[in-house]
Amino acid sequence: MIPEVGPGTGRSGRRSVSTAFPRCTVRPRYPGRVTETSIRTRFAPSPTGMFHVGGARSALFNWALAQQRPEGRMVLRIEDTDAARNRPEWTEGIIRALAWLGIGEDDPHFEGPYFQSSYADEHRKTARALHENGDAYYCDCTREQVQERRENPHLGYDGFCRDRNLAAGPGRALRFRVPEGGPTVVDDRIRGRVEFEHSAIEDFVIARADGSPLFVLANVVDDVEMRITHVIRGEEHLSNTPKQQLLWEALGHTPPVWAHLPVIVNEQRKKLSKRRDKVALESYQEEGYLPEAMVNYLMLLGWAPGEDREIMPWSQMQPLFRVEDVNSSSAFFDEKKLRAFNGEYIRALSGEEFVERCRPWLTGENVPWDEADYDPEVFAAVAPLVQSRVAVLSEIVPNVDFLFLKRPVEDEKSWNKAMKPGVGREMLQAALSRFADPGLSWTAEDLKAATEEAGAALGLKLGKAQAPVRVAVTGRTVGLPLFESLELLGRERVQARIAAALERLGAQEDGAGA
Repeated sequence: MIPEVGPGTGRSGRRSVSTAFPRCTVRPRYPGRVTETSIRTRFAPSPTGMFHVGGARSALFNWALAQQRPEGRMVLRIEDTDAARNRPEWTEGIIRALAWLGIGEDDPHFEGPYFQSSYADEHRKTARALHENGDAYYCDCTREQVQERRENPHLGYDGFCRDRNLAAGPGRALRFRVPEGGPTVVDDRIRGRVEFEHSAIEDFVIARADGSPLFVLANVVDDVEMRITHVIRGEEHLSNTPKQQLLWEALGHTPPVWAHLPVIVNEQRKKLSKRRDKVALESYQEEGYLPEAMVNYLMLLGWAPGEDREIMPWSQMQPLFRVEDVNSSSAFFDEKKLRAFNGEYIRALSGEEFVERCRPWLTGENVPWDEADYDPEVFAAVAPLVQSRVAVLSEIVPNVDFLFLKRPVEDEKSWNKAMKPGVGREMLQAALSRFADPGLSWTAEDLKAATEEAGAALGLKLGKAQAPVRVAVTGRTVGLPLFESLELLGRERVQARIAAALERLGAQEDGAGA
């Protein structure tokens, strides 16, 4: 049996989200751990674009771990210090996307959203403290000066200002003093022991000349202030980790548990790219993927619950999640497999739930039919036939549009295939005559028998006989079961559409003769 709706969502899978976001309250500096057994994860996206499926995977892994302890929390922190690229709508998009996945403020395990810009004063104070303690120094070297001294543009900073004892001033950035000798060892729960030699880490800048902190410092200060115990994020951040761990240690704190998730790749085994691949979670939502199917699939990108199980509800999957079980190899985002997952989830919905989930695709400004022509009772009647055929909810419209349009969409390829000279006209005339019989009961069963009878008189088996009728009535050669569709359309509309098709055939034949 497949699933309840995903983690924390309502039965519709949709949630309304307030656009009034709370600002974080600056806590006392460096409060330390809550308890030895507490878990506080964080998801810290930058609002610079659509919500990436890789970010959604990271959020879910953090969410799964946080929910495993009664006092566990996942902190949502919006890293909004890049004012040139940030937009309020991107922030709202992050909140909506997480809510769609079932992650939100109505769950006791959720905390936030907080905004990194709210901690700006704390970032500056920490930078000054690092300087006062001798862990950082001011540097007035320009990039050109460093390159001239190193005689190699690919080499990093040479430590020229380490012992100059410069004070803060115009043009002087603050650099962290990387310890000499020995490596920084990162114990990664996914990748194991990773060593970074200090000789390969330059004295990196933590604050600009105007005092504003760089991301590497702000990120650590925020994690300390928010008492983060586990940092679970994409592997692209692994190269930043030794610098962040050095800062944690310089501030007198034990670094969090590090876990860097495998990169997500496409069919060509290239890292998913927003320029090349469909990576925006919103695109899948708009196409009609169910949140519970998306949650299930994303959880399997680098991790598996074991025993060859794949399709599982969140309530079963979440308790089984272990960071240590995540595979370090790249994870293939297989859209075909996701589509198959979604089809399974759609077919597992109850009839009432399926109708409810379909509603956004059947009403509103974007539907191809007039609002007055849509009949919810007709759709409810045909819904079981649709439910077994669609893989995403956006496929509903082309399956049922002929029921609500005044004229069906005419697919020329289908028309040319079904309306072959002679056969098409003869079959439509026979069907029209048979369907006009007032003694014919207008039921799917009797309509099938009548069509079969009319085709047999012309030497046609049912498959060939029904093709012209289907195209005349629905506009396409494939679709829902024909005779159930005819029953729902009603005698009058079916006869009118067959008559219109005969008229078109006549016009074509006259044109060909002329």
